[in-house]
Formats: sequence, C-alpha cells, structure tokens
Amino acid sequence: MMAFAHEISKTEAGLVERITAAIASYRDARQVNAQKKAVYRETLRELKSLGPRELADIGLAASDIERIAREAAYGV
Repeated sequence: MMAFAHEISKTEAGLVERITAAIASYRDARQVNAQKKAVYRETLRELKSLGPRELADIGLAASDIERIAREAAYGV
C-alpha cells in the first residue's frame, strides 16, 4: 500500500510541475506579445506623424505605414 501512495505522490508532483511550467510559458508568451504590440503602436504612431513629403523622402507612402509597423513588430 505504501508503494502505491508513493506513486500517486510522484504523479501529483509531476502534474504540478507541468502546470507550473505551462503557466510560466503562458506568462512569457503574453509578455513577448505585449512587447511586440508596443513596438507596433510606437512605429505606427511615429510613421503617422510624418507628412506625405517626409514619407516620400524615406521611400514610403501613407498606405505602407501599417505594413511597415507590422513588419517592425512581428517580422511579417
């Protein structure tokens, strides 16, 4: 009976470790996503502050702004 109780204890410990790791992974993913979103918003804000002439000087049009911000943040 004692061996059976020991096996259950090991199984529960393994489950707790897996749950803890899953929670940590989820938190890390949320933090990375928040950082990427911040880069997107900042890039978008900065590019939208430029006028048509300034955008043309750097080879962009207003229609490129969202794509450029997405590429800067997410690499897509």
